[in-house]
Amino acid sequence: MSTTYYALFHCLARNCADTLVGKSRAHRSGPAWRQAYRALEHKHAREQFSGKTIRKFTPEIQNLADAFVDMQRKRHRADYDPAGRWSKSDVVEDIDNAADAIEDFNAATLQHRRAFAVFVLLKNRNP
Repeated sequence: MSTTYYALFHCLARNCADTLVGKSRAHRSGPAWRQAYRALEHKHAREQFSGKTIRKFTPEIQNLADAFVDMQRKRHRADYDPAGRWSKSDVVEDIDNAADAIEDFNAATLQHRRAFAVFVLLKNRNP
């Protein structure tokens, strides 16, 4: 469960860095890219994805956000609840769902993925 969650987390972190700083190593600042990648916060992302504003994004982006929230909850249970158990079929299903969410997300337009990166990384100071 932890690995499945972290696949979603790192997909999102890479998207933030690639869309805001640049995908090509030859045409980007390495330190800036790493800073953007590492700026993603687990709690802030979950809070953003649990709000109403997420519904303004495309279905591909909403699906990744929904999978992220679901898998973060399961990761916490897997990592911190000694009684937490899943069947192999449940784990395989979650892996498949996460892989589908990542594939669909990566197919979204650059414009939408960039707006999503700003949404998840930067705090909105307007109510």
